[in-house]
Amino acid sequence: MTLKLCVAQLNFIVGDLDGNVKKIVDAATQAYAEGARLLLTPELSICGYAAEDLFLRPAFIAACDDAVKAVAWQTAGLKGMAIVVGHPTGGDSRTRSVAVQSRFNAASVLREGQVVATYAKRELPNYQVFDERRYFTPGQGVCVFEAGEAENLVRVGLLICEDAWFEEPARLAKEAGAQMLAVINASPFHVGKGYEREEMMAQRVRATGLPMVYAHLVGGQDEVVFEGHSFALNADGSVAGRAPSFKGNLFPALVYLAQGAIKIEASIEPVRTAETDLWDALVLGVRDYIGKNGFPGVLLGLSGGIDSALVLAIAVDALGPQKVRAIMMPSPYTADISWIDARDMAQRMGVRYDEISIVPQFEAFKASLAQEFAGRPEDTTEENIQARIRGTLLMALSNKFGSIVLTTGNKSEMATGYCTLYGDMAGGFAVIKDLAKTLVFKLARWRNAHDPYGTGQSPIPERIITRPPSAELRPDQKDQDSLPPYEVLDAIVERYMENDQGIESIVADGFAREDVEKVTRLIKINEYKRRQAPVGIRVTHRSFGKDWRYPITSRFRA
Repeated sequence: MTLKLCVAQLNFIVGDLDGNVKKIVDAATQAYAEGARLLLTPELSICGYAAEDLFLRPAFIAACDDAVKAVAWQTAGLKGMAIVVGHPTGGDSRTRSVAVQSRFNAASVLREGQVVATYAKRELPNYQVFDERRYFTPGQGVCVFEAGEAENLVRVGLLICEDAWFEEPARLAKEAGAQMLAVINASPFHVGKGYEREEMMAQRVRATGLPMVYAHLVGGQDEVVFEGHSFALNADGSVAGRAPSFKGNLFPALVYLAQGAIKIEASIEPVRTAETDLWDALVLGVRDYIGKNGFPGVLLGLSGGIDSALVLAIAVDALGPQKVRAIMMPSPYTADISWIDARDMAQRMGVRYDEISIVPQFEAFKASLAQEFAGRPEDTTEENIQARIRGTLLMALSNKFGSIVLTTGNKSEMATGYCTLYGDMAGGFAVIKDLAKTLVFKLARWRNAHDPYGTGQSPIPERIITRPPSAELRPDQKDQDSLPPYEVLDAIVERYMENDQGIESIVADGFAREDVEKVTRLIKINEYKRRQAPVGIRVTHRSFGKDWRYPITSRFRA
């Protein structure tokens, strides 16, 4: 018994049904020509993941049903080929007072122009970024289908993503006669998630005694990124194959019988570092957000500081220098080394670089407000005016030339409100919104140590990394004038915001109560700012996005 299968680890676009159909048909045709008789596509591959409230539109579900039929018709000539396609199906039965939901997150098995089986996802996740119970009803059935030809038939148990994290769906598939498991998935990336999946699936195959192929989505969709990293496991939990991460790929695997047991063979990509995954996730997130939404390019304010430097490096890696423009906007408080370093980095990266002084506009604002502000000292008001002038200039350039503004704020700033509404928060995409400041420094050093294009030059000038961070909105300003040291701040944010530790628990971990109470207070009172921030790339298990849904008005303080 021998079966060649192929995982279509592809980058689908939400709502692009015709384009997604073409990708699946092209993958099936290529895989068939290379000898495969089973093609696995990711979860909801027909419509893209996640389509959110598009699932609630009957016209969208009907169009997805038609798209599944189109794949079946266009692959009818692939004799003996089974194609697993993920798609939504069903709808709502509505009365005046209630809607009875019967919509499913499904997968269908197509063979020679026909839908021969359909399976509905049983376990619907409703945590972190997942909201599937809003859209779908849990399935109840089991799906075991045959793949291959004649004496090479293999009985395959089909599961969808979350199903494989629970014991019962896989056990039922085995009881129904499955000889191996095929799991189709669309599970957003966060640091370490790929290897966590491998470990969890290893437990599942050891429990069932069945080998597994895990087919995963790749690509960016708004704030989430899917890293690919499809894999295959033998029944003992050992890795039999691993696809590349963050790349579209037709990943082949061979299923065969050896000494009475089914084995899987495939190529195995080496284990990657967390920093490598992070970088590739950010690059893919930018590339797909810009490309899938049709923006001609990006622009950003390049300050000579670490945050904007990192965003520039990510943008150039994602889009190439010809689609990136950097604007330096010096104020009266901008140090000479800031514009020197900004010029240096722009030259290293090969991007268009311009300098627009905001001094005339700043003086004009102060003159206009002089009578209103008479007798009051300068404070954060004047600092924010500078940030808002810069935001206005960047948005004007965006409007005129069509490029989207990339904001440069990090997670530490978003947590504590160390950012200005309609100023440095003005823009369309927040690239490092989910990176703590300490991680910003770590990634900057990582990128300087890696030279994928063979330039022989680090992209980020060393002084940008080593100088103390400053917003440069008043004389001799340093971030740590207003905030605890970043290693302290980020550790508190991680415990409180990402891991839900209480204040007393964090203090018990050895942090100064003054620091803990200050940081947690800032997190709470700045929710109104975060609600108005642009969408950004999620790379941790809890970001200030769909993971974080706290009320703006609240008096709870623990």
